[in-house]
Amino acid sequence: MNKQQDQLDAIHDIKRLMERSSRFSALSGLSGVVVGLFALLSILVSYSILGISPLNSVSYLAILAPNGVINNELLNLIAINLGCTLLISFLTAIWLSNKNAVKRGEKTWDLSAKRMLLNFSIPLTAGAIYCSILFVQNHIELIIPATLLFYGLALLNASKYTVDDIRYLGVLLVILGLLASFYFDQAFLFWGIGFGLLHIIYGSFMYFKYEK
Repeated sequence: MNKQQDQLDAIHDIKRLMERSSRFSALSGLSGVVVGLFALLSILVSYSILGISPLNSVSYLAILAPNGVINNELLNLIAINLGCTLLISFLTAIWLSNKNAVKRGEKTWDLSAKRMLLNFSIPLTAGAIYCSILFVQNHIELIIPATLLFYGLALLNASKYTVDDIRYLGVLLVILGLLASFYFDQAFLFWGIGFGLLHIIYGSFMYFKYEK
């Protein structure tokens, strides 16, 4: 009986080693919390730029494009604000994940990390190109929903090379992206929920499940 149990334990150990070698498991839950806080702050700044309250029913499109003419100054300020937030968030996630990998005694840039990044980058790059097309064609109401949608697809695509839990975050972001495409007047609110609130909840869950 003990011999059989030892064999089962050995099989489980081999399985865990194989999963560890094929998946990047050093994603930092703390980075999700920080990214979420950055996103919420960014949305508040965007509302401040527009001069409206998050609870105000006034459409941001009515301010960005009064009488059908886009206010390029406001649009550029919002684009810079959101763009800087995404860049800072990405760099923060890399830094904290690297610290987490060192703490766990794992390599940061191994084959599994490269696979995850490649699968994450493909939908994200397609989304960036699509958002550029929307901008050129003046469909600015769909740009923010598209960022949620393609980011969610990127997480789903990368989930097979990292922790399974990230798949659920991807699904929720895709749903929010579709809802924001329909209720685009409140796209900033959906963006804050997706990139802000959901990241904080997900990051907290990941931190207490895998790191604490």
